[in-house]
Amino acid sequence: MPTGPTAPTKHIRMTVLVKIPEGTEFITVSELADRPGRKTILISKNKHKAMETLEITKEPTQKKVDVDDDGREKRTGSWMTASAHIITAVIGSGVLSLAWAIAQLGWIAGPAVLITFSFITYFTSTLLADAYRAPDPVYGTRNYTYMDVVRASLGGKKVVLCGIAQYVNLVGVTIGYTITASISIVAVKKSNCFHVNGHDAHCKPSNYPYMALFALIEIVLSQIPNFHKLSWLSILAAVMSFAYSLIGLGLSVAKVAGK
Repeated sequence: MPTGPTAPTKHIRMTVLVKIPEGTEFITVSELADRPGRKTILISKNKHKAMETLEITKEPTQKKVDVDDDGREKRTGSWMTASAHIITAVIGSGVLSLAWAIAQLGWIAGPAVLITFSFITYFTSTLLADAYRAPDPVYGTRNYTYMDVVRASLGGKKVVLCGIAQYVNLVGVTIGYTITASISIVAVKKSNCFHVNGHDAHCKPSNYPYMALFALIEIVLSQIPNFHKLSWLSILAAVMSFAYSLIGLGLSVAKVAGK
C-alpha cells in the first residue's frame, strides 16, 4: 500500500540571550537532536563571561497527510451520507405536485410516464457511476466534476459547451427557486389573511420583498467554504424529502377518503 506524503520538516531556530555577572561560574546544558529518535546532551563549564548566547533548534515531528490514491485529501463519506445525497437529489419539493400531474395524465399514461422516467434516472445514474473513473471504470483517474468527465471522454470544445450548459442550468434553477419560494411565502401569507379577515378581504401582498430576502439568503449561504462537506445538511435535506413525500401521500389519501 502506498503511504501518504509527509509534510516538509520545519526547523525553528531561537536565540536566547542570558545576562550573567562577570566572574560567575555556570554550567550550560545543551540538548541536540542530531538524528530522528536520538538526542545528545552536552554539558560545559564556563567562567568570566558577561553574556552567554544559547541557540536552540526545535524540529517538530514529521506529520503524515492522509490522502487518497490520487493525491487528494482522503474522502470521509459513508453509505449513510451517500444515501442522503441520492435521496436529496432524486426527491425534491416537486413531489408535492406529482399526484396532481399523474391525475392529469390518467391511470394509464401517468404510471407509464413515471416508470419511464424512473428507468431514465437509473440509466443516467449508471452512466455517472461508470464515468467517475477514466479511462478504466475501476482503476482510472477520478473525475470530480462534470467537466472532468467530458474532458476525459470527449475533450475539445465539448468541455466548454458542458461548462456553458452547467452555468445556464445553475442560473435557471436559482431564478426558478427564488421565484417559487417567494410565491409560496406569499401564498401562505394570503391564506392567513383570508382566515383572519374573511375571503372578501383585500389580501394581495407583494412578491418582491420575499424574492429579495430569499436571494439574500442564497448569497450568504453560497459563501460557506466546502459546502459539499456538510454531511449533516444532506441528512437534513433527506429528512425533508421524506417529509415532502409523506405530505403528498397524506393529502392524496385525505382527498380520496373525502370522496
